[in-house]
Amino acid sequence: MTAPVSSFGRPVSVRRRRKERLAVGAMYAAVVASLVPLGLILYFLLIRGLGAMTWEFLTSSQPLTYVRPGGGALNAVIGTGYMVGLASLISIPLGVAAAVYLNEYGKGRFAFLVRFFTDVMTGVPSVFVGLFVFGLIILETPLGFSAIAGGVALALIMLPIIIRSTEEILRLVPESLRDASYALGATRARTIMKVVIPASRSGIATAVMLAVARAAGETAPLIMTALGSVQMVTSWSSPISALPLYIYQGVKNPFVAGQERAFAAALELVAIVLVFTVIARWLASRGPKGMRE
Repeated sequence: MTAPVSSFGRPVSVRRRRKERLAVGAMYAAVVASLVPLGLILYFLLIRGLGAMTWEFLTSSQPLTYVRPGGGALNAVIGTGYMVGLASLISIPLGVAAAVYLNEYGKGRFAFLVRFFTDVMTGVPSVFVGLFVFGLIILETPLGFSAIAGGVALALIMLPIIIRSTEEILRLVPESLRDASYALGATRARTIMKVVIPASRSGIATAVMLAVARAAGETAPLIMTALGSVQMVTSWSSPISALPLYIYQGVKNPFVAGQERAFAAALELVAIVLVFTVIARWLASRGPKGMRE
């Protein structure tokens, strides 16, 4: 049996082969170790929440008391849709535009300040964002606790994530694509719109979905902005529920019925984030063949 050879035609020593096996084994072990917590979380949610995931839970609102079994989280799903939708409308255009500016145009002190404050916002605890919106909107405007206040708070959380992630994705676009576009007579703006963004839209969609997933799971800022409601609310100017608030309020009470609904709502939230992630990846892949990642 001949010994393995390297790409240069030289025999690979036994010591190098052992090191390679150890490195590959360590990588596989790291992957398994990173997947174990995720698997345990999903298993726990399925065990505790799947039993309460009934048609009634999906189509009805929370009962007025945590003691009574039955009911569902439809009011929380609608509230989450309202606030995450508003936050996306605010943060996605602003975040992508800011990332394009920083990567394609940003030079000098102003770009440095934008990056600096974006990094600071990324590391700020979400409870501080909720406190800021509480003082800015709830105390200083007649809106009070509302879906608008909650959406603004979530938008401030999503914005730095979209900016920094999108900027890193845009840096991966080869300069040869830009040069080819310039050689054909395209302006910088047209090159960005027709070449750079299409070439990176899969990564941008992933960055947006990371931000949406982060916003959909936030609880602390919504406690101080949306407040929550056990009723079905479709008004932008009234206190409104959300799935994280629903889970928090259900788990902290001592009644079994409320806790079961909380675990079912947690499972529903995971499923919603998963569905939107799959849809975003599918949409991002429906582009020109040469532009896909």
